[in-house]
Amino acid sequence: MARQAPRGRPGWRPRARPGATFVQADLTALELDAGSFDAVVALYSVIHVPLDAQPALLAAFARWLSPGGVLLMTAGSRAWTGTETGWLGGTATMWWSHADAATYRGWLGDAGLRVEDEAFVPEGDGGHSLFWAVRAG
Repeated sequence: MARQAPRGRPGWRPRARPGATFVQADLTALELDAGSFDAVVALYSVIHVPLDAQPALLAAFARWLSPGGVLLMTAGSRAWTGTETGWLGGTATMWWSHADAATYRGWLGDAGLRVEDEAFVPEGDGGHSLFWAVRAG
């Protein structure tokens, strides 16, 4: 059962990470070496990738992680796909593609990731699922 996201994760303190690598790129075209990251953080990004491309993306996240590496990801809580033109005052159309939380749990497992924690992050009339998953190994 999912629970509401806590204000902070025990032991986690946001701060500079000496030697950390931060990458900004098109997730669906990104190629990284297998096992090259201890963590992948994908907050409010996967939900903007077409639904049919999301399982392969989660498999890529798992591939990029070293054994024991962690994925922190927000995803859909309930299935929904939609668009909004002029989102946040811009000129482009914003797309959303959400599966439900159970589907994401299944896709994460299929990708070789073990869900360690899951929380519901409320937003307006709905919200998102926050997953903390670990690559086996």
